Amino acid sequence: MIFDNFSSAHLTVLISVFAIAFIMGAVINKTNFCTMGAVSDLVNIGDKNRMRAWFFAMAVAIIGVTIFELSGIASVDSTLPPYRGSNFAWLEYILGGLLFGIGMTMGSGCANKALIRIGGGNIKSIVLFIVVSISAYFMINPFPGTDSTLYSLLFYPWTSPASISLSTQQDLGSVIGTAIDTDIGSTRAVIGLSLAVALLWLIFKSADFRSSFDNKLGGFTVGAAVLAVWFATSSLVTINVDDETFSWTEYASAESWDMLEDDSEARPRDVAVQSFTFINPIGQTTRYAVKSFDNAYLTVGIAAVLGVILGSLIWSLISRSFRIEWFVNFRDFITHVIGAILMGTGGVLALGCTIGQGITGVSTLSTGSVLALISIIFGSTMTMKIQYYKMIHEEDATFIKALVSSLVDLKLLPASMRSLENY
Repeated sequence: MIFDNFSSAHLTVLISVFAIAFIMGAVINKTNFCTMGAVSDLVNIGDKNRMRAWFFAMAVAIIGVTIFELSGIASVDSTLPPYRGSNFAWLEYILGGLLFGIGMTMGSGCANKALIRIGGGNIKSIVLFIVVSISAYFMINPFPGTDSTLYSLLFYPWTSPASISLSTQQDLGSVIGTAIDTDIGSTRAVIGLSLAVALLWLIFKSADFRSSFDNKLGGFTVGAAVLAVWFATSSLVTINVDDETFSWTEYASAESWDMLEDDSEARPRDVAVQSFTFINPIGQTTRYAVKSFDNAYLTVGIAAVLGVILGSLIWSLISRSFRIEWFVNFRDFITHVIGAILMGTGGVLALGCTIGQGITGVSTLSTGSVLALISIIFGSTMTMKIQYYKMIHEEDATFIKALVSSLVDLKLLPASMRSLENY
């Protein structure tokens, strides 16, 4: 789609992302697609179907990105966040993923699930949203009257020095292609398609999954939605000014904007090739409010957040599943607030959440995304097991005993160290 001004092109992208998010929100509500639920089902009852749905979304997104890049439709080399960036912040991926995994378990779901629950009438998810938003905002924005952010105060001095500056981009295609001296594009295609085929085989060999319409619908829709937003932010629109054509992102760069537009303050923020991720966009809602709802701060991320909430709301009304929910007690409130803080800080530190790194990032074959995803799953699994031991053993289950027994369950410590029985 070709436009003769940026504002029309920008609005088209925002509306498109909102529409995609709206559909995804409605489908997720209907199918109960839930990344934390996938971990919970596997850990607590051995049910792998929602995990398969999550992996199905990954496979769809990987296949789509591979085809896009092979055909020249779009490129995800330079994105927001920089999934394929050459700065391999391994410690931040691990630590951020662990914090996010712990937080989403304490908060009863990931960021995307909180948006779905808001649409379904869950008031405590609104509290979760606000705390996540403030935490994520101050991770990258300074506290009033200072130059310090949460990131600069708590993490940067000791996590940033551990980062490795690679000679190539950090995706598997670049790393392996450079190591064996082959074409990076071809290597990406081989790895992407091989990984997707392996995932699809693991997923569809299950008769239970094949018979589950909701799991297939949820996984396919989320993967396709991630792919659709990649397209919307990379190739959907172009701007033609005085017979010179700009991409959406080129026009909004500081250099082009200052050359083509009079008001530098009106340049929209966070215009980049991107797809669904929810922690930083939830933080962007606080920035949007702080900036007095200036349209320059209305982003793709905010459009996605609003779309998911409204899509979930409409489905919950249609299906008559809308229910007002509140905290069980004060302890439940505190647990969710702590979880939200960990989600906000961990999600920004890891450059994404279960959707942002687990599907969007993985679709780029980013090694950092894989590392963050593993850390999120591990953090969530550990927290669930600790909660389980403390619940069934009550007074006997100190945190250390529950932690040690959980590590025994995960084969990370010898069985002789177990102090609590797993009934």
